[in-house]
Amino acid sequence: MNIHASATLTPAEAALVDGFAQRVSELAGDAGVALNRDNAIEAIKNGLPTRRVEAWHYTDLRRLLNAVPSFDPAARPAALKPLLEGSAVLSVSNGVGGVIASVDGVEIERFQDLLLAGDARAALAPADSADAIAAINTALVSDGFALAVPAGADIATPIELQNLQAGGQVHARFPVTVGAGARVTVIERQAGTGDTLASSVTTLDVADGAEVLYVVVQEQGEGASHLGQMRITLGKDSKLTLFLMNIGAKLVRQDLVIAARGEGSDFNLRGVNLLGGDTHCDVTMVLDHLAPHTTSTEIIRNVITDRAHGVFQGQIRVARDAQKTDAKMACNTLLLSDDAEFSTKPELEIFADDVACGHGATVTEIDNDHLFYLMARGVDEKTGRAMLIKAFLAEIIEELESEELVAVLEAKLDDWFAKHA
Repeated sequence: MNIHASATLTPAEAALVDGFAQRVSELAGDAGVALNRDNAIEAIKNGLPTRRVEAWHYTDLRRLLNAVPSFDPAARPAALKPLLEGSAVLSVSNGVGGVIASVDGVEIERFQDLLLAGDARAALAPADSADAIAAINTALVSDGFALAVPAGADIATPIELQNLQAGGQVHARFPVTVGAGARVTVIERQAGTGDTLASSVTTLDVADGAEVLYVVVQEQGEGASHLGQMRITLGKDSKLTLFLMNIGAKLVRQDLVIAARGEGSDFNLRGVNLLGGDTHCDVTMVLDHLAPHTTSTEIIRNVITDRAHGVFQGQIRVARDAQKTDAKMACNTLLLSDDAEFSTKPELEIFADDVACGHGATVTEIDNDHLFYLMARGVDEKTGRAMLIKAFLAEIIEELESEELVAVLEAKLDDWFAKHA
């Protein structure tokens, strides 16, 4: 999988290879899919990425992913109510897609069926030799859902994709295409309990003039390892708002790969990472501005306590032809304990000469003067700390237009504060 090809597999690498050998006859796919699976497992045999690989410098996956549980066919994840009442729910439970909910105007298919049919939307392949998440997912993915929103459709019903687990391994994929001029809200839930290895790859193609709100909430169990990836393409005059919340798992790596290919496209990322215990959470973004007059704004807010370690790597690349690009990126972190750590690496790579681009990062603690102000007015210390933390995060959550969605996400903040603040 990287430059340090090893003759000796780690226990996690061996578990992935052995698990593939045991399950390969059960995994769907035509001959082309089978070849891609074989190539992916061969890449894993060469070793998972270490910090020697630049994209994984802060997350030594070969060391951190020190154990991989076996697939558990008897696992029965608990059902989840949708975040938004009235949503159409498409649930993958323990790697198996459930009933296909009907959404007027949206074509929905099981990913397993696409694999069997050799459909182009089911194309499987890592992007490069460092793409460990896609390699693991390509080798072992069993099911998921594919959404196709036709051109001009205005989908009023939110669609919720759920990847649920209760121990063992779960590998899902969600291809989403949104046609020209269409509007849709999609919510993706990654949730479960127990010691789990979960991988999930989402491809999102937003056509010319389309507008999409995509929300990802990762809330795995405390012993879980979550490997997520989103690969996004934006067409001309399209708009995507991506909201990402991490509030669970022991090991998290979330890759975001965005290509603003269409002139006038607009990308907005808002991220909240709530990290406690011994969690290691790495959000890595690569955003390519490839056309003129494209815009993007990325704001990541992190709250770190206990012995947790957070990472944000954000790279914005502006191509020579992408004149008049306007791109801004900020990462702000609140440390709540002396043992907590956060590593941030913002980057700009600009080849155009008429752009407005910038980035910034801050790391701070709770302001004692602000806390004293609240306590002097009768607010106890724990409540005061929670109020200040929530104010730090609520600013970007409240940018979402749905009051119901804002209320649900803020309730998740309150639940986390009750355990960690």
